Amino acid sequence: MSEEPEVALFTDGACSGNPGPGGWAFVMRHLATGKELERSGGEPETTNNRMELRAVVEGLSALKRPVSVKIVSDSAYVLNGLSSWIKSWKKNDWKRRDGAKWVEVKNVDLWKRLDELVSEHEVEFSKIKGHSGHPENERCDELAVTEWRKIKQNRD
Repeated sequence: MSEEPEVALFTDGACSGNPGPGGWAFVMRHLATGKELERSGGEPETTNNRMELRAVVEGLSALKRPVSVKIVSDSAYVLNGLSSWIKSWKKNDWKRRDGAKWVEVKNVDLWKRLDELVSEHEVEFSKIKGHSGHPENERCDELAVTEWRKIKQNRD
């Protein structure tokens, strides 16, 4: 990245069961002003990977103009997908090898949306270890877990 990021986007997803009720969350910080935006949501029947992806999609969707953004996540699935796998998925019409056959990429709707959003911004990725005391990651986890708990409580 040629310049310092303008925005830091911290994301996390959580799921109770896989599949099961899930939650996503992000904390976005404008680095020059310190102004922050938090959002979270959930789905009644989902997977952890889907919630990790959804958090990044929702965070980037909240940006009002193209910016330089640093995405900070504990999800190897999201970061590997964005930094390497997505190139071959697109080249292969959003399909991946599964043994001898080609199958559609899981969560293809979110990957396609994420691909669109990433193309609108100058994006840098940073992988952190989950549940390691990183304040923004811990906050995102707290918000995401609260979302799946609300869904589960409403079902019971």
